[in-house]
Amino acid sequence: MEKKIKSTPIYDGKIIKVELDEVELPNHQIGYREIVRHHGGVGILAIIEGKILLVKQYRYAQQAETLEIPAGKIELGEDPYLTGMREIEEETGYHAESLTLFSKALPTPGYCTEVLYLYEANELKKAEHPLSCDEDEFIDVCMMDIQEAYEAVMAMEILDAKTIIAIMYAYNRYGKKDA
Repeated sequence: MEKKIKSTPIYDGKIIKVELDEVELPNHQIGYREIVRHHGGVGILAIIEGKILLVKQYRYAQQAETLEIPAGKIELGEDPYLTGMREIEEETGYHAESLTLFSKALPTPGYCTEVLYLYEANELKKAEHPLSCDEDEFIDVCMMDIQEAYEAVMAMEILDAKTIIAIMYAYNRYGKKDA
């Protein structure tokens, strides 16, 4: 186990904080760890009539358009369940009666504290007055058959990790065709 000796702030932004930690290693030597502190995120698997609700958006860091399940960041102190209820409506215009947690994931455990909570939306219906997306989000909503989504994952056309987890879950639970 590594023991923190001291932590030096490097960057304090809107979404992440970066710190340089000095640690004592198990062999009693000194090591350094660059840590990204993040409040976590939520992804929502929404299935309507055998189709997965996906969002298409341009991701600047990747310089590419991605297909992803609806998702968003958890605000400081916010319950992940409430984040999920908000994000599904903001990003898709659908309201979920409830959400069921089906997985948690550590997207980059080597240097980031982020935990992703993955929920399945229950009893979806179009919201009468949906919440608005964040002002810097430009999202197109689309639907994809579970089998087609699975094939897109296998063809490396869908690369987002939380979306891959959700699609594989949906495929194994609802979409797998018997051989």
